[in-house]
Amino acid sequence: MAKFKLDEVDHQILDMLIDNTRTPFTDIAKKLLISAGTVHVRVKKMEDAGIIKGSSLTLDYEKLGYSFIAYVGIFLEKTHQTKFVLERLNEIPYITVASVTTGKFNLFCKIRAKDTKHAKEVIFEIDDIDGVSRTETMISLEESINDKKRLMHTIFNEL
Repeated sequence: MAKFKLDEVDHQILDMLIDNTRTPFTDIAKKLLISAGTVHVRVKKMEDAGIIKGSSLTLDYEKLGYSFIAYVGIFLEKTHQTKFVLERLNEIPYITVASVTTGKFNLFCKIRAKDTKHAKEVIFEIDDIDGVSRTETMISLEESINDKKRLMHTIFNEL
């Protein structure tokens, strides 16, 4: 697939959308001294090229009662069970991230829970998946950095 070329206006549009995905195209247009139609067309091109894949909503999980974070390393009985186990993990809504990894674990997950009791229930649900031989859990004391915006700005500045 050919690399999509971004010009300075594309960069400026993306910078504003990274900071706030809900910024109206009319506001972006006014700041960049272009028409809202131009912003719309450029965003649509970036969506069609797969550079922009929707927009996201950031929640304050603590205010919603889900402040407990744990990381669960999963050991599989056999590596060929990876796809099956990932499909089962995907059915557990409290698992927010799951990665196939090298090293100690076959899979590594991030879970969000209400408290330790709830986390234990989620971990036991993971343990009960066919193909999981055991798990190892690490409790997050504090999520100190969770900022995808910095990475996105850095990537677009390097292009």
